[in-house]
This record gives sequence, C-alpha cells and structure tokens, in this order.
Amino acid sequence: MIDPADFWSLLLPAVGLMLVLEGLLPLISPQRWRSVFEQAAKLADGQLRFLGLLALLIGGALLIFSLP
Repeated sequence: MIDPADFWSLLLPAVGLMLVLEGLLPLISPQRWRSVFEQAAKLADGQLRFLGLLALLIGGALLIFSLP
C-alpha cells in the first residue's frame, strides 16, 4: 500500500511532468498541434470518451507497474 504522504509528494512532480510533456508539441510544432487539435474537435463524443478511457487505462497501468 502507498503511504498517503508519498502520494502527495509525488503528485506535484507528476503534474509538472505532464505539463512539460503537454507543452512540447505546441512549442516544437504549433501548426501540427493546431491540426491535431482541430481533428480532435471533429471527433464524436463517443470517440473522445474512448480515447480518454484508453489514456486513463494506459496511464493507470504505467503508474501501477512503475510503483515499487
């Protein structure tokens, strides 16, 4: 079991890393980022939900398997 103090001490760096990774594409290639964003905006609600669920499951699995 994870100690709650460990969880909170890891949350801020995890959010920081997520923001760094999220900011790379618009920094490196703003036109490509805009194109991807426009394509995502055209997806149906069900498709967006599926992508969100897939990202959540992959991220959760990565977290679970990376913990000691």
